[in-house]
Amino acid sequence: MSKKLDGKVAVITGGNSGMGLATAKLFVKEGAHVYITGRRQAELDAAVAEIGGSVTAVRGDVADLADLDRLYRVVKEKHGRVDVVFANAGAGEFVPLTDVTEAHFDKLFDINVKGLLFTVQKALPLMPDGGSVILNGSIAGYTGSPAFSVYSATKAAVRSFARSWTNDLKDRRIRVNTLSPGPIDTPIFDTVAPDRAQVEQLKAGFASQVPLGRMGRPEEIATVALFLASDDSSFVTGIDLSVDGGMAQV
Repeated sequence: MSKKLDGKVAVITGGNSGMGLATAKLFVKEGAHVYITGRRQAELDAAVAEIGGSVTAVRGDVADLADLDRLYRVVKEKHGRVDVVFANAGAGEFVPLTDVTEAHFDKLFDINVKGLLFTVQKALPLMPDGGSVILNGSIAGYTGSPAFSVYSATKAAVRSFARSWTNDLKDRRIRVNTLSPGPIDTPIFDTVAPDRAQVEQLKAGFASQVPLGRMGRPEEIATVALFLASDDSSFVTGIDLSVDGGMAQV
């Protein structure tokens, strides 16, 4: 039985933890060689050990264009092409409108918007016609959550990119789709609240808003990313696919 990504080369930014790591593991299982990025070498090393094979880690920050250039130099030297890009790396912080600073704004837009744009742009010279680009959005891009306005604006931009790039790349048959998670239980929650009790309170609050009654798992994002990366979605482009347990749908 053939694997869904047999012989494919994939790049997953932020592949050292959470949704990115779960997706990297599944892509490798389905036959791909996966390049993962992250800013912390120790986490990358641990991810490589966990994935177990057919993976290359390149340390770097997507907001740093020199780091992206280095990533794609490694991809070009080792494989000469990239068939799938999952622009997954992102950051989020809760900051009320009255407390938004220039540093907060720049940090989130540099990672979530600028970094995502150039992750895709710099892959294009290595991408064969018919490739797949997956953008990690969020249901926050079309809902209104208090103290989350800057993050939400970055994710609205991601959704807009998918629409425009679908037309930009249609002659090359490169499909561009947005995958928009709802609340997913990943390590990022440990960074958005100061202590464990508040983290658990935040998670419980999210779960209470989900019709399915729970937060999602990283593996439930990975299976959707696999669908968008593979020929199973060969007639799917320009969409925003919400993976949110119904939270933003009803």
